[in-house]
Amino acid sequence: MNFFETSRQVTVLGAGMVGVSCALALQAKGWRVTLVDRQGPGQETSGGNAGVLSRSSLLPFNRPGLWQALPQMLLKPGPGLSVRASALGNWPWLWRFLWHARRTSFDTTTVALDGLIQLSGATHRAWLRSAQHHLRETGWLWLYPSDLAFAGSAFAREVLQEFSVATEVLTPKGLHDLEPHVAPHFSHALWIKDAASVSNPQAVVAQYAAQFVAAGGVFQTAHIQSLSQQASGWQWQTHDGNVHWAPNLVLAMGPWSESVLAASQLPSRFKVHMGFERGYHRHFKAVDGVSLGRPLYDTAGAYVLSPMCNEAGESLMRMTTGVELAALDAKANRTQLEAAENAARKIFPMREAVPESDWLGARPTTPDSRPVIGELPGCPGLWLAFGHQHIGFSTGPGTGVLLAELMSSEPTSIDPRPFRPERFEVA
Repeated sequence: MNFFETSRQVTVLGAGMVGVSCALALQAKGWRVTLVDRQGPGQETSGGNAGVLSRSSLLPFNRPGLWQALPQMLLKPGPGLSVRASALGNWPWLWRFLWHARRTSFDTTTVALDGLIQLSGATHRAWLRSAQHHLRETGWLWLYPSDLAFAGSAFAREVLQEFSVATEVLTPKGLHDLEPHVAPHFSHALWIKDAASVSNPQAVVAQYAAQFVAAGGVFQTAHIQSLSQQASGWQWQTHDGNVHWAPNLVLAMGPWSESVLAASQLPSRFKVHMGFERGYHRHFKAVDGVSLGRPLYDTAGAYVLSPMCNEAGESLMRMTTGVELAALDAKANRTQLEAAENAARKIFPMREAVPESDWLGARPTTPDSRPVIGELPGCPGLWLAFGHQHIGFSTGPGTGVLLAELMSSEPTSIDPRPFRPERFEVA
């Protein structure tokens, strides 16, 4: 094997939406790719989302106005945000996250995320050609219970308008005409038309991984513990003590990425101080004759209700909760789940919960709400692709394309500078 062939070998650590996307995009550029995860593709964080692919995801949680709203949020937590005591120990992230709720940082983030989301959307549609039955091009809905609540969303709607995101404001009658089974509890709805959704996020990730393997890619199961730089390439060690080598590595392990870096002896001053936007979901059996044509976000209950199907093709409803800020390994607290179910049952008919369907995942969030995409400073051949907060499903394929272009020294489809790891180098 000659030097060029060796230099074009890469191992991608992590088989969620981001890691699988990196593997597929690199493979398309002629790289020989091995994909590694401790579980099957999409069985960790990527399997538990609402399945929404939307340009509206360009709006980060840390936006102008957060400082003013913070006292009320902390004194009287709502269903959209729960701050657990374990999150307060991560004060470096909390402070930086709040600091980035400035207009200048917000503007940089929204432009960067919109580019990444649009690139991801086009890539999703290309990759989903063999699994078209999972894709719905029907947009999604934001529901407001009162005129006051709708007026409070003015800033978000103005930003979407600035980015020319296609939306339509619906009256109660317009909402009923579009979704007749939603109870008439809302004064306004915002139909975000620049959006699609999928009926089974984990199945989509698995389908992408199957495409990768069918094209000659290799998938391995291993529990990665740490990395070490070698004279020519990289070693990665598993929890059972086995050591593997690769000339190039992509670290795409989502919420576990920074702990792997911390366990490794690396000549780098890189430190993100990631936080974790944890979220829960629960499945419900569908009611015969009752349908939902697109996901909906109840802004008062702070949950998303999405029509889904399971592995057997049976229809169900997935309810995902608001954000819980907590340590990565904090015990589950189902308070948000129970509150969300109580709210959801008031506006949409559902049968009993599917047994053992409760799920908890930790979405890794950087202080500026932008993922880290690029080569780790001081560590040639070690590339990073993590920190996608709660929108990894909407940004994963674009991340893969961008990273493959960077690694192949090609012109990039979008500006890579807002995502560079160098922004998190410490003195």
